[in-house]
Amino acid sequence: MRSIDTRKWVTACTVGLLLTTIAVTSAAAQSNTGRDDPAVITEWNAVAVSTLAGDATKSIPETALYLGFVHAAVYDAAVGVHRRYQPYRYQRGAPPDTSAQAAVAAAAYQILVTYSPVAKTTLDARYAESLARIPDGRAKTNGLAYGTRVADNLIRLRADDGRNAPIQFDKTPAPGVWRPTPPAMLPMTAPWLGEVTPLLVHSAAQFDPGPPPSLTSAQYTRDFNEVKAIGSATSATRTDAQTGTARFFSGNAVVQYNAALRDQVTVRHLDLVDAARMFAVIDMSIADSLISTWYAKSRYGFWRPITAITLADTDGNPATTPDPAWVPMIPTPPYPEFPSGYNVINAPVTAGLAGLFHTRHLSLTVTSTAVPDVVRFYDSGTALDNDVIDARVWLGFHFRTADTAAWAMSGRLVRWTLRHYFQPVD
Repeated sequence: MRSIDTRKWVTACTVGLLLTTIAVTSAAAQSNTGRDDPAVITEWNAVAVSTLAGDATKSIPETALYLGFVHAAVYDAAVGVHRRYQPYRYQRGAPPDTSAQAAVAAAAYQILVTYSPVAKTTLDARYAESLARIPDGRAKTNGLAYGTRVADNLIRLRADDGRNAPIQFDKTPAPGVWRPTPPAMLPMTAPWLGEVTPLLVHSAAQFDPGPPPSLTSAQYTRDFNEVKAIGSATSATRTDAQTGTARFFSGNAVVQYNAALRDQVTVRHLDLVDAARMFAVIDMSIADSLISTWYAKSRYGFWRPITAITLADTDGNPATTPDPAWVPMIPTPPYPEFPSGYNVINAPVTAGLAGLFHTRHLSLTVTSTAVPDVVRFYDSGTALDNDVIDARVWLGFHFRTADTAAWAMSGRLVRWTLRHYFQPVD
């Protein structure tokens, strides 16, 4: 994950990926004007990701929260029409003659235009294109009204949920405590995020990973020496393959994984309702995982490797030695180290797909938003999890424990979600 201030260097690649996906999903939708075309789900996911990624008023962690809102409303709109799964928040079913496509488009549009009003002109155009592919009539009219009601209900429920509260990271700098890192020396991004009401879990502390290792522990010493050796910009031990993996997973994870999920709709031949359910499970779990992560980041306030390595003579650990010139491969994001944000976006994808489809075979195509035109295929969730855990160490961003703790925390969260939400009606 990257801060809003460091997003410009990946913008061209990200926008290209999003525009291509929107064009493909629009073409797919044009090929089928049936009321239950699942392309409307992937189309509005692409529109939502593009809209939120391009909203300069929001940092990347915030975009995941609002994307969770979009897919909560889309899911309730879809199951309100077809009633195959338990609704998330909106309990009233749609009238008998209702277009699910229209309801989904209306719900997504209403959420996005409410929370990203700066994009209204573009959203209006996308909405008109989407609705033009649905035959006029009572079903369409009912669908638009129903989807709008579903979205408005969610918007009311999310009022006063803690977003943008006047909270700052205020821990006094000391050994082990995070502080702004060079070169930008920015304050913590979105410090309020950890106090936002989750979408699914009871509280941000429900899956608290516990504190990071103490500075004098053997585990911290191992983590310190590993990232010092392999995560440096001038590392002599990091291989070209490791550098490639690190850079592959150094961009916008929200954009990256949602593109992969759109492909899953085709790969798994999902209908509209199951596509809506997949996005809801994973994107809402990502939102809650990031809320939980920001809660832990603020609570533990652990320092980044760039600080720990340059100030190692202050940590009280005789097995760590300082290097005042050490810098990571890529500049460090502006928020505390523990746990890892990228891993709590990755884990709901791997655990969510495995749990939803009861399979170890993900058939997941992942495109980098940081390295143009680089694509990887993962059939194994374990292989993808391991690559992301390694990548964040090799970039010099994290101690390994922060990555493994994040992966475990988010995996538990998504498995709990699947037991408590999105269940079949029968």
